[in-house]
Amino acid sequence: MHKNIYNTDEELLLTVNMDNDQNISRDIEAAIKNGVSFYSADLRHANLIHANLSGADLRYANLTEANLSGAVLSHVNLTEADLSRVNLSGADLSKADLSDADLRGADLRGSKLSKANLSKANLIEANLTEADLSGADLSGADLYKADLYKADLSKANLTEADLSKSNLIKANLIKADLSDADLIEANLTEADLSMADLRDANLTGAYLHRADLGEVDLTEANLSMADLSGADLNGAHVRLKGTNTWAYLT
Repeated sequence: MHKNIYNTDEELLLTVNMDNDQNISRDIEAAIKNGVSFYSADLRHANLIHANLSGADLRYANLTEANLSGAVLSHVNLTEADLSRVNLSGADLSKADLSDADLRGADLRGSKLSKANLSKANLIEANLTEADLSGADLSGADLYKADLYKADLSKANLTEADLSKSNLIKANLIKADLSDADLIEANLTEADLSMADLRDANLTGAYLHRADLGEVDLTEANLSMADLSGADLNGAHVRLKGTNTWAYLT
C-alpha cells in the first residue's frame, strides 16, 4: 500500500510505502538526503518514531498529532509549522528553527531543544517536563500553563515571553533573560534563578517559595502578592516598580 504526500498547493512531494512504519521513515529520510523539501507538507498523524529528519525543510508543514518521539530533528527548519498535539518526547531538536510554530499541547518531555529558535512560538499547555532548553531563544513565546517541571532553561532568552500560570518547579533558570516576561501566578517553587535578568518582569502572584534568587536583577519587577517565603535573595538587585528606592540584598 502506498500513500502520496502533498503540500498545501496539492503538489505531490513523495509517494511512501505504507506497509509498515519503518518504510515510511525510510522513504522520508531518503527523500531528505536527496534534497526533497517538505515545505508545507501534509504529515498529519504520521508515525515517524526515531526517524532521522536532521536538516529537513519543514517550514509551514502540518504535523498535527504526528508521532515523532525519539526522532532526530536537529537543525530542522520548522518555521510556522503546525505541531499542535504532536508527540516529540525524547526528540532531538537542538538548533532547530521553530520560530512562530504552533506547539499547543505538544508532548516535549525530555526533548533536547538546546539553542533552538522558539521565538514567538505557541507553546500553550505544552509539556516540557525535564526538557533541555539551555541557550534557546524563547523571546515572545507563549508558554501559558506550560509544564516546565525540572526543565533546563539556563541562559535561555525569555524576553517578553508569557509564562503566566506555568509550572517551573525546580526549573534551571540560571542566567536566563526574563526581562519584560509575564510570570503572573507562575509556580517557581525551588527554581534556580541565580544571576537571571528579571528587569520589568511581572511576577504578580508568582510562587517563589525556596527559589534561588541569588544575584538576580529585579529592577522594576512587579512582585505584588508574590510568595517569596524561604527564597534566597542573597545579592539580589532590587528597585521596586514605581519607586526610586534601590535595594541590594545581602
